[in-house]
Amino acid sequence: MAIVVNLDVMMAKRKMSSSELSEKIGISMANLSILKTNKGKAIRFSTLEAICRELDCQPR
Repeated sequence: MAIVVNLDVMMAKRKMSSSELSEKIGISMANLSILKTNKGKAIRFSTLEAICRELDCQPR
């Protein structure tokens, strides 16, 4: 089963820009873009936790 990243959808629902999220969680815009476009090969649990915290969501 493939992992589907809906980061752009969640950001839109929370009305949060990429630059705002990257600043809040402490990753570069380039790395956030990789995650948003499903091109990432891995993600640190600490980064995933920070994303979920800021967007008030949970991975499924």
